[in-house]
Amino acid sequence: MLTTAEPSLPQALQAIKESLAQGRADEARCGVEALLQPASVERLTAASQVFQQLGDFAQMLSCAERASALAPGDVKLQTREIECQIYSGRIDQARLLLGRMERIAWLDGGLLQHVATLYIHAASHAEAHRCYERAAALMAIDAPTLYNLASSCVAMGELERAEQLFNRVIALRPDDFDAYQNRASLRAWSRESNHVDELKAALARLPTDHAGRVALGYALAKEYEDLQEHALSFAALQAAANSRRQRLAYRVEGDVAAMARIRAVFDAKVLSQPRPPATPGDPSLFVLGLPRSGTTLVDRILCSHSRVRSLGEINSLAFALMAQANGPGDKLAMIDRSAQLDFARLGNDYRTALRSYGVDAGLLLNKTPSNYLYLGLIHLALPGARVVHLRRHPLDSCYAMYKTLFRMGYPFSYSLEDLGHYYLAYHRLMAHWRELIRGSFHEIDYELLVQEQEAQSRALVQHCGLPWEDACLQFHSNVAPAATASASQVRRPLYASSVQRWRSYERELAPLADFLRANGVDCD
Repeated sequence: MLTTAEPSLPQALQAIKESLAQGRADEARCGVEALLQPASVERLTAASQVFQQLGDFAQMLSCAERASALAPGDVKLQTREIECQIYSGRIDQARLLLGRMERIAWLDGGLLQHVATLYIHAASHAEAHRCYERAAALMAIDAPTLYNLASSCVAMGELERAEQLFNRVIALRPDDFDAYQNRASLRAWSRESNHVDELKAALARLPTDHAGRVALGYALAKEYEDLQEHALSFAALQAAANSRRQRLAYRVEGDVAAMARIRAVFDAKVLSQPRPPATPGDPSLFVLGLPRSGTTLVDRILCSHSRVRSLGEINSLAFALMAQANGPGDKLAMIDRSAQLDFARLGNDYRTALRSYGVDAGLLLNKTPSNYLYLGLIHLALPGARVVHLRRHPLDSCYAMYKTLFRMGYPFSYSLEDLGHYYLAYHRLMAHWRELIRGSFHEIDYELLVQEQEAQSRALVQHCGLPWEDACLQFHSNVAPAATASASQVRRPLYASSVQRWRSYERELAPLADFLRANGVDCD
């Protein structure tokens, strides 16, 4: 049980909040240190959160551990401790604590699903799947539990079972609209087998402003596209995307300004400074690029090699950066600080985090797409890293993002106008990296990979300093988990139907194409 708050605690927290908002980090630190006198569960928990904002991950973790020790049976405090372990790059310790929580929760389906979520944050998808399986055995007719198990089955490649589970979820709870959308993404539908009528009927029952129209609309667009009904598909997609966009407070100008600031800060002088020596046997391997550009495909090709293992989309580099660059001000201020880091420490912290996952392989693959933002940092801090950047035709790339309902992140993808501005900023940032640090990364075009699978795959493997293995051509047989929007596609052999798909929507995408061309992006 959490102790009753001391009378001065709310006032102290408000003062610290004001200090942080005004950029007075030293004053905030003094306030949080005073906050711990006397120490209590509630004060330690609050201090942990403040230290996280200050970027002091060591103190963040220490306070969380002390709070958990004072109330050893409190699940919320255990969860906070595990989250802090993950932030601090101590995945091995987080997994150890999760194993204990899993054993305690073995008869509690709800708690098991909470443990599973934390396992996913620790890139432990098989362990998460085990927890979801057990929870479903305990709660066999609970629709949310079956939904979670179905989503886990997708990541594990059990696509037929996932479809059956999503059907059960819909039967139990017809208003679980995410289940319709996830089911639609599992395979290509045909005239003989589809859910178009069911989806249209479900949409007809909802008010025009109902949030459920978003997931249903994406599902309908996907199935219409499978049936080659392109006009109907785009109409359904546009309505759903507009509905999603209206619910977001996002402004693309913030991301555009951030990428412009990265280009300005990481100039030729910064990027040409002496770097720490490359670490022998550095396990760092990055596959990056815009979402839906082919990063998951390349991830599967490379992790089919006996010496490569994928950790999926992990935040280890961002957390290592935050541990040094957090501080007062906004995102632009953090970018300014990031050019003045201890780059040797950044590289060591990242490698330590990689090894803490407990995966035995020569190369550990980080497939977080947005790491292209950090190419300058990777160049300076990890000179021994292997980096692969995926490119794709601008309109295919934008359309692929536009038609994907992302659960987290990528808020620019729900408006063609936002997509145009974001893509242009990305295009300019990648041109900047090519000009100044071209030798630091290998680039591959999605279209060339589809056209010349073996030649391009061999070039990828060679870039990683590895001998060729034929298993890299059989990536679709890889049983490793894949927890991305492309999880079902990479279970199939390489196919070319996504190349030049934008031409089926040339009229609808014309304003986007005109904007990109007018700003120097080759769309032809």
